[in-house]
Amino acid sequence: MNDQILPGPVETARIMEFLPHRYPFLLIDRVLSLEMEPERRLTALKNVTINEPFFQGHFPRNPVMPGVLMIEAMAQASGMLAHLAAETEGKEGELFYLVKVDRAKFNQVVVPGDQVLLDVIQKRIMRGMGQYECSASVEGRRVASCKILCAGRKE
Repeated sequence: MNDQILPGPVETARIMEFLPHRYPFLLIDRVLSLEMEPERRLTALKNVTINEPFFQGHFPRNPVMPGVLMIEAMAQASGMLAHLAAETEGKEGELFYLVKVDRAKFNQVVVPGDQVLLDVIQKRIMRGMGQYECSASVEGRRVASCKILCAGRKE
């Protein structure tokens, strides 16, 4: 049985309490769900608009969200999972830094107007390091995936 513990979505103002990112690098608009059982899992949303600053140069006549920013969005979702899980356990959260990206795969381009669902599963936490399996999808189709390793550090 899934144990969803969020009473409702986590909006941008609350996300900014947990993540240090700000415009134009805050790449999560809303956290939709958090589950602690049977595994720690978070689903977040990124609304992609033509107003994103990276579309001015990537690529102006055929705007495509850069793959590196897709990875960053998945890393931010991983950080949110770490913070919210720590909060539910009554622990003070750490700031998590991206250490390693493995098996990054891009299946489809992301364009203005897309709503990207970011799905993150915590695989393990060990000695201040968190390992996450991440995927991003648009309209039920996977657009990107990777495995991420993050290191926690007290603020």
